[in-house]
Amino acid sequence: MCCDAAIITNSPPWLLASYPEGNLFQLTQEEIQILLAREGREKLFLQGITLAGTKCLLIRDNLYTEGNNTMDLRTKGQSRGSQAVTVVQIESVYLVVVGQKGTEGGPLNLKAFEMAGYIREAIRQHMAHF
Repeated sequence: MCCDAAIITNSPPWLLASYPEGNLFQLTQEEIQILLAREGREKLFLQGITLAGTKCLLIRDNLYTEGNNTMDLRTKGQSRGSQAVTVVQIESVYLVVVGQKGTEGGPLNLKAFEMAGYIREAIRQHMAHF
């Protein structure tokens, strides 16, 4: 279902980890800053956003909505077809997941939300040992 993934943070805007064979390793600090900014989010719907040099349309933005914390995008203008992209907040980091061609945004969002749950639980268990 997924063909690329990355973990990013906003303070400072930084790529922490990425799938080595994907494109998200090319995410820039400026792209991360725009993606995760709390101010002026409504203009992202109009202007779109660039991730690792790929233009994306913003479909749904619940990144800072408590209990959801996800954002859905879709790549555009590519010869290989568009791909769904989901961003999910996990504590102070964010998981960015790109779906394989043909994967719809809904199932990808669900998968990313599920992955975030596993990561949150691993963090809780790790912190319980300290």
